[in-house]
Amino acid sequence: MAWFILARLLFTGAVVYSAFLLQPLGPQPVANLLFGFGLALLAVVFEWQLRETSVTHMVGALVGGAIGLALAKGIGAALFWADPGDQRVAFLHSFILLLFPYLGLVLGGRKGEWLEPTRLMSLFRAVGPERRYKILDTSVIIDGRIADLCDTGFIDGTLVIPQFVLKELQMVADSADSIKRNRGRRGLDILQKIQKMTGAEVIVSDADFPEVREVDLKLIELARSLSGKIVTNDFNLNKVAQLRGVAVLNINELANALKPVVLPGEIMKVFILKEGKEYNQGVAYLDDGTMVVVDNARKMISKTIDVVVTSVLQTTAGKMIFGRYLDPSQASQAVMQADERPRSRSSVTPPPAPTLPPSSSLSSSTAVAPASLSSASASPAAVPAHRAATQAGK
Repeated sequence: MAWFILARLLFTGAVVYSAFLLQPLGPQPVANLLFGFGLALLAVVFEWQLRETSVTHMVGALVGGAIGLALAKGIGAALFWADPGDQRVAFLHSFILLLFPYLGLVLGGRKGEWLEPTRLMSLFRAVGPERRYKILDTSVIIDGRIADLCDTGFIDGTLVIPQFVLKELQMVADSADSIKRNRGRRGLDILQKIQKMTGAEVIVSDADFPEVREVDLKLIELARSLSGKIVTNDFNLNKVAQLRGVAVLNINELANALKPVVLPGEIMKVFILKEGKEYNQGVAYLDDGTMVVVDNARKMISKTIDVVVTSVLQTTAGKMIFGRYLDPSQASQAVMQADERPRSRSSVTPPPAPTLPPSSSLSSSTAVAPASLSSASASPAAVPAHRAATQAGK
């Protein structure tokens, strides 16, 4: 910053000193000094306003201004037959000399992005439908879900596999670590699977950026040059690309968006896979990888049980579901309560009172005794009545 300030001060001093020596306003030193200082101040302000302008727009303005000046000089030379002594002809020459450079500066500054190499190359391409490029990252190739997305048709456009990504994938496949080696070979198999699909257009790009060393930054530069999107599941690459203004398709975000919505109070069937961290907890996983933590399910490991959802927790790593184990009777009762309307107590009728055997006949009392005993088991008040009837018969 100090060098810029020093350069501005030296420029201002040079302009003021030139105005003092050359005296453009006549033999008046103070007026010449103020005039030089004002011109230098205008130039510094103009330079300060241009500091946020991109290089392509400034180059476009310079090129446009030069082209405009050349056109003005050519038109002025074509009017050689006009009388230069006429004031109207002189004004016309001056107007042309000012108009075309002005138009060149303004239009060149506004359309400066057309000086980029990709835009210049697009001018010479054949007219046709614009390709939508999807640039694959190393992590999303190893992940493997991109093949299923291409097979279902949700990923359209042209899949671009950069040469530096293939090189990194080959280095992973040749690693001494068995886990990394298997991951790299899996990525190569996924690429072969994608290439064999009929509906997918896959190209291998030889574009490289030697001045950039990191693979992630090379992907960003390639996406900017092709005006494409990066397909990845790397969280850090996703953030850096968004900061650079490059669109990203994150597979993990797509998977989280497609997870089923579960509300507290719903009943779901899960397979208890292992024991939880807390006491008497079991852990299960859904088909999409969502973890389900179930209370009172430690004894139900390796079994499929009914679980009532108590709460759902959404984190940056994904979604977690908490539930409680229901035994079969509780599960059926919960389902019936969800389907039926609860009845009031006034509609419940008490059980009928047991009938006592007549005391006039011994045989009848004896015959009724088993039934009386069964009634007594249902009602404790019938036991003394049965005993009194038996003694009266004897």
